[in-house]
Amino acid sequence: MSDYKLYIGSHVSMNSPEFYLGSVKEALSYDENTFMFYTGAPQNSYRKPLSELKIQEGRELIKQSGIDESKLIVHAPYIINGANKSREDLFDLSVKIISSEVARTAGFGAKTIVLHPGAHVSQGFEAGIASLAECLDAVLSNDKSDVKIALETMAGKGTEIGITFEQIRAIIDQCHYPERLGVCLDTCHISDAGYDIHDVDGILKEFDRVIGLDKLLVVHINDSKNPRGAHKDRHENIGYGFIGFDTIKKWVWHPLLDGIPKILETPYFNEKPPYKQEIKMLRDGHYIEGWRDKEF
Repeated sequence: MSDYKLYIGSHVSMNSPEFYLGSVKEALSYDENTFMFYTGAPQNSYRKPLSELKIQEGRELIKQSGIDESKLIVHAPYIINGANKSREDLFDLSVKIISSEVARTAGFGAKTIVLHPGAHVSQGFEAGIASLAECLDAVLSNDKSDVKIALETMAGKGTEIGITFEQIRAIIDQCHYPERLGVCLDTCHISDAGYDIHDVDGILKEFDRVIGLDKLLVVHINDSKNPRGAHKDRHENIGYGFIGFDTIKKWVWHPLLDGIPKILETPYFNEKPPYKQEIKMLRDGHYIEGWRDKEF
């Protein structure tokens, strides 16, 4: 598939002293041509001003390296939960944080931010979906950027929403700005949610019927530590989980996913990032048995 546009990368860090420039360097060290990053710590809302993050230096290196900046992905912090309106103060905080993150995404020159839909916290799925749609309306009604929010498919832990394509569709339908919304499909999450991850054609056909493939903005490429339907969301290194290399390879190279960024979020092994080796195997289409035990 020589004409297939494979954009593949991983989650990378952003730490002092090089910040965004360091993120770009890390991605390049793994031979990536896209990557995903947080604009600050994922566990809190503290954020350094964009002016301190060496964004221009990072963008210059991106340009020099031939990376398509439009394929870069930001991930929103985990503390957001726009799906729960039982506490108005926390709902308002989610609106504020998402609004800030969308603006910061634009400040990096990126076009897509991934957002976990959140949890309804005993309010029920319908209430959670309505709450998130209201939250997104509040964010997008005041945002003038062209950044799109990619709602991530979830594994179904606790009271998470977004565990079926129909729930994602309902969120999009209830939002007044559907053109600003898309989807991030996570291979581990949909398998843990109960989808037959090995039936790639069938899943993509179902996705297209319910949501539309034009809404698919990014794919998270992860193996799973748990069998189908476990609802646990525990990522595994490529080839070491219940999904397996052959199925992951089908997701990476599927013709309907041509040009869509593929991002690995697999765990470190022996305190080392596995991304360079995983990406090489997926690019080559050849699995190396026991690769984690070899030097890489």
